[in-house]
Amino acid sequence: MSMRFYREGLATPRGSISNTHPYWKHVHYRRKVEDEVTLVCSKFREMCDESVTSETRELLQLPNFNNWEWTEWEILHLLQHMFFELGFIKKFDIEVEVLRNFLCSLYYSYNEVPFHNFKHAFCVTQMMYGMIWKCNLLERLGEMDCLILLTSCICHDLDHPGFNNIYQINAKTELALRYNDISPLENHHCSVAFKILEHHETNIFRNQSLETYKKVREGMIRCILATDMARHNEILQTFRDITPEFDYTNREHVNSLSMVLIKVADISNEARPLDIAEPWLECLMEEFFNQSDLEKLEGLPVSPFMDREKVTKPSSQCSFIGFVLLPLFEALGKVLVELEMTISNFGLEN
Repeated sequence: MSMRFYREGLATPRGSISNTHPYWKHVHYRRKVEDEVTLVCSKFREMCDESVTSETRELLQLPNFNNWEWTEWEILHLLQHMFFELGFIKKFDIEVEVLRNFLCSLYYSYNEVPFHNFKHAFCVTQMMYGMIWKCNLLERLGEMDCLILLTSCICHDLDHPGFNNIYQINAKTELALRYNDISPLENHHCSVAFKILEHHETNIFRNQSLETYKKVREGMIRCILATDMARHNEILQTFRDITPEFDYTNREHVNSLSMVLIKVADISNEARPLDIAEPWLECLMEEFFNQSDLEKLEGLPVSPFMDREKVTKPSSQCSFIGFVLLPLFEALGKVLVELEMTISNFGLEN
């Protein structure tokens, strides 16, 4: 994956940041090196036939699962476990070796950026996995929709460069030009996912019919594109409108619920205990500050919620919780009442 996301010729920096700033002149973000990927995947394969303990099985379904205590090869093992535990291996005739190849390819395709990395993808997937069990979504939505949701979560930030859509569009990057400023990152995440699925050895859906694969592809694209925060109000309002008469037999209703589910999973760190959530907030602020520094250096509009000279963690956190997270959680809780206690606890803890 040699695609460049940034312009090489940068504008004269504005503000007080020195030309010696690490982002000046050339922007690099760390891709995983081959030796690192080989090590992690080999350790994963050494343990991939081991059983997950009953304690871990139970913990994996809860919001207080602590990702910081697990290595990346152990996380790959836990992702594999989810496919087994939800019955996807048998139901969709997924070959185990192909699943392992698929997971290793996904791991390789996440960059070493502060926040939108492989562990973030796992946390989103783990939260979705917990909601599938807690809300009995296998019966309510069906196995196909749950498979789409889980796979979309693992893939939803593939090859994220650590700079958001606002930067991509303002800097006129290759992604913005390719996707005409319409959700450039989310479209790219989808593209990377399906390039991986094009390969026979990593296509976990290769034993499915063309019709089934088409449904999976449509569902994954819909879910991953829903994670663009620019569409937040639109998606939330559509879901609120159908909530009073929500019908699990109505495909449009189910599609709307699926989009809200992946959005909730994507921003759910604040619903976790403080010792888990706080390090993630630090990672997010680091990524935000990196972007605003670069925007200043390039003479681009500076995203106000990312400026290290203006933003504090408490102010950023309060605004996000009050205006984005809680309204979304509360809307979902009206359809999936099992989440009401989680929402209530979240409100008390934060």
